[in-house]
Amino acid sequence: MSFIQYEVQGMVAVLTIDRPKALNALNSAVLEEMDAVIDAIDLNTVRCLVITGSGEKSFVAGADIGEMSTLTKAEGEAFGKKGNDVFRKIETLPIPVIAAINGFALGGGNELAMSCDIRICSDNAVFGQPEVGLGITPGFGGTQRLARLVSPGMAKQLIYTGRNIKADEAKRIGLVNEIYTQEELMPAALKMASGIAKNAPIAVRNCKKAINEGLELGMDEALVLEEKLFGDCFETHDQVEGMGCFMSREKPKPRPVFTNN
Repeated sequence: MSFIQYEVQGMVAVLTIDRPKALNALNSAVLEEMDAVIDAIDLNTVRCLVITGSGEKSFVAGADIGEMSTLTKAEGEAFGKKGNDVFRKIETLPIPVIAAINGFALGGGNELAMSCDIRICSDNAVFGQPEVGLGITPGFGGTQRLARLVSPGMAKQLIYTGRNIKADEAKRIGLVNEIYTQEELMPAALKMASGIAKNAPIAVRNCKKAINEGLELGMDEALVLEEKLFGDCFETHDQVEGMGCFMSREKPKPRPVFTNN
């Protein structure tokens, strides 16, 4: 891999986009490497994924404008699909994904962050969808996820104006959960990921599925989905041991390998 670093620390994996001279901008090669790394994650042992960028200036400054500048209509649509396919794969990954946003998260960078389950950022982070200033629309899910995460009106304001916002405003509108200093960001992300990884893996995965899929359904259908996923947790090792230990006041034994029983 030329542009992606991947390491596993216990039950937590860290994917780092490593193209610092280009502020970690996304070109076809970066997207292809990211796609391959995500496909190779061992979901039997990894319980949470952290995505971040190399350096202290940028998470991902956007898609590579140099590459996009010469695209035809058909090639532009294909490039949008390539990014959307990778980000959708992140969004639907069975395990939780945390974006540790260490600087610029513009255009494709903001879209990558929004495909993650949880977003935390450094105090120098800057967010935005500046595509209209370049004569294009957001192409990696920005028009869809931003409206769902904040509000349609706020999403339209940010996208139509192409205005960038700082970390404190991003938190105010609900785009990010927490703000840390640069030094605190990765330790905080890893601490959160480790806390998630210690919980029952089937339950955590079912919670992600219930929330993500339920948001696309009407309330009645969503509750049926929740009931099914709730029921699926019963008779599993985690449920039997978790409830048994709660009643006996013992601590559940950690189980490093994920299984469906």
